[in-house]
Amino acid sequence: MPAKLLQVGYISKAHGIKGEVMVTLETNITSRVSPGSVLVCEDSAMTVITSKAHKGKWIVQFRGVTTRNLAESLKGKKLFASPIEDASQLWVDHLIGLEVVDQNNNSLGRVAFLEANPASDLLVLESGHLIPLVFINDSPETVFQKGVIEVTLPEGLLESEF
Repeated sequence: MPAKLLQVGYISKAHGIKGEVMVTLETNITSRVSPGSVLVCEDSAMTVITSKAHKGKWIVQFRGVTTRNLAESLKGKKLFASPIEDASQLWVDHLIGLEVVDQNNNSLGRVAFLEANPASDLLVLESGHLIPLVFINDSPETVFQKGVIEVTLPEGLLESEF
């Protein structure tokens, strides 16, 4: 699998007898399962023939998967796709490793990963500190130009000083 692919979902189970599968997306970009889209599953490109939303998941028919047995063999497989380039959006893979600085230009550390959270996704710093995305000051374009994430934090948000 090429290194630049991102996981966008996984196949949770077979659906019906004609090779359809249930896909759980791990992205809010539902066009990832639009007809004609290509997803990678274990180094194989799989083209979406049909898809429809169903109870928070997607019923998807992939080209060449025409039987329930084939569909069942895909259960649990991860689905990957190429990154979408859009300078107006902050993408998780672009945030990892960036330095985070507060309103006083103090370095808070580097982003280790992003954690999904109902109220606001969280930047998880290498130190383990959590920064809600709502505190990011700049537009995505500015973040990418500067190579740092500037945040304005309420007093006392972080337990220990940096």
